[in-house]
Amino acid sequence: MVKAIITKRLIKYDSFILAGIYTIGHIFIAMTCTLLITGTSLDLAALDALIEPIINGFWFYFLHKFWKRYAKTNSTLSA
Repeated sequence: MVKAIITKRLIKYDSFILAGIYTIGHIFIAMTCTLLITGTSLDLAALDALIEPIINGFWFYFLHKFWKRYAKTNSTLSA
């Protein structure tokens, strides 16, 4: 019973959870790349690494929500 409730809640928020994990990973990757490629200071690399991945995180969230709706509509039509 508890497992079913947890699973139901995770599915309800799966777009948000995926977007959050994606954004956190993207921030660390972007900061590392900026440091290694440009040799800039850590504070500038961190600033650069925060802005662009956060925008991408929102994009990923809305894309995932759209995709789930699109896939659900198409699976309903196919049945």
